[in-house]
Amino acid sequence: MILDEFLHNLHFDIDQASIPNWEVDWGDGPLAYKLYYDLPEIPLSLDIPLTLEGQEVPDKPNLRKIGYFLWLVYGITQFSQYVIPMDSSENQLQIMHSLRRFAPSGGALYPNELYVYLKIDDLPEGIYHFDASHHRLVLLREGHFDDYLTDALGYRCDLTSCFGTVFVSTMFWKNFFKYNNFSYRLQGLDAGVLIGQLLEVAKRFGFASGVYYQFLDRAINHLLGLTEQEESVYSVIPLSVEPTMWSGNRHGVNSLATDLLQEIPPIQPKHYVRSKKMKEFPMLLKMNEASMLDSSPFRWIEEKEMRTVEGMVVPLPPVKRVSYDFMSTCRKRFSPDMDFILGKVSLQQLAYLLYEATESFRYRNDIEETLIYEPRVSIFVCLYNIEGIPNGAYYYDNREHALRQLNPGDHRLQLQSGMSSGNVNLQQVPITLHVVGDKDYDKDSLGYRGYRIQQMEAGMLVQRLLLAASALDMGGHPLLGFDVNQSDQIYNLDSLGKTSLIQIPMGPYRQRPWLIGRLYT
Repeated sequence: MILDEFLHNLHFDIDQASIPNWEVDWGDGPLAYKLYYDLPEIPLSLDIPLTLEGQEVPDKPNLRKIGYFLWLVYGITQFSQYVIPMDSSENQLQIMHSLRRFAPSGGALYPNELYVYLKIDDLPEGIYHFDASHHRLVLLREGHFDDYLTDALGYRCDLTSCFGTVFVSTMFWKNFFKYNNFSYRLQGLDAGVLIGQLLEVAKRFGFASGVYYQFLDRAINHLLGLTEQEESVYSVIPLSVEPTMWSGNRHGVNSLATDLLQEIPPIQPKHYVRSKKMKEFPMLLKMNEASMLDSSPFRWIEEKEMRTVEGMVVPLPPVKRVSYDFMSTCRKRFSPDMDFILGKVSLQQLAYLLYEATESFRYRNDIEETLIYEPRVSIFVCLYNIEGIPNGAYYYDNREHALRQLNPGDHRLQLQSGMSSGNVNLQQVPITLHVVGDKDYDKDSLGYRGYRIQQMEAGMLVQRLLLAASALDMGGHPLLGFDVNQSDQIYNLDSLGKTSLIQIPMGPYRQRPWLIGRLYT
């Protein structure tokens, strides 16, 4: 019951879920990247191409191609510096600087890490950590682990056809130090944004991919040498140049994490965090423990009755997928704060935005028994000053490529009153999107693991929305500091058994006065 209450408060009453009297020790914050030491290091090529257009798909990628792939997914791509006025009466200024990646992160803290199991010709087979700060690989464990991983994934993947497997982990302290218990919600969303970027980059490289949310956690963490009191894997993503890696469950096979732990010796690689004092985060560890799987076979999501969203249908113009230069779009992606400007958004732009985000969101995963993908997260949106559409709150019906009006009128002031901080002026925003999911997060099928899967899927859709907006020369700013109860009321989500997971103001913007350095050659 305490875990259910924690997740409820995390979403609907964050003050109840937060640690009281929390003070952030900025001087003792962790690094935004993990640093291993005293291990073999393999530098990756720094001559990053300026575009991916016209590239040939190799029969099997080499180390240079892997370096490009990892940099696009999670490499450090930008240094920025800007000035914040602290006290106008004393003319005090604070200079802020940060290292950014193409995949955004709450507070630019990047709680996730990337590990890869690689089997390519110019590199010893084994488990590597992607060191984003130095753009290199660090060898954690050398060897051939196809059988071990096949067992840990419940015999649902043909790893012999894969040249690599990516592991997305979460380091709890990396954003707990700032957001305390609220970081549990953020960590799943951040992982999802990263996975969304990874899947999109994989498409551009011609790699087949899919997301495994269910696996033997302790066996995977053991393989990577992770200490589960500080870090745990959230998803496993095999990569192949052949679209044949997926295989059905082998009935009767029951894999146990305890058995796998005996197959390979433990490793304890040394790493540097920077923080000298790490506070305890018992609720995050309890949630992680409750979400772990110790045996297979794993479960599919149970089918349930879909509730129809009723409302006046507003058809959108038919459009095709947006064609854009991927790297250029990643480079110009921007999260405006007070930089939004209320420009006119055309009906065609809105149609492209919604269609592109939902069509690009389709992906293979291990929680659906069929290949027919039914999205578990959807888009609701408050619109203002959109050409040809009355102001109001709408549901985007991706099957019909149409809007359904739920609540007419201008909702910007109401949404503004529900924000916990005034960092975005919604009066200047024509599109305020909400990614929405089921309140029960498929708990009956997936248990508490369903919550973090839902957050990851929300993050994946967020990244598709941000990329589509950037391709259309608009900016988007994902926000969790909003009144969920209020936004749910605007769309009458209670009647649907759904709730708002994240809010994204989106629209035209002006350039911010800041210093930007692009970190590529």
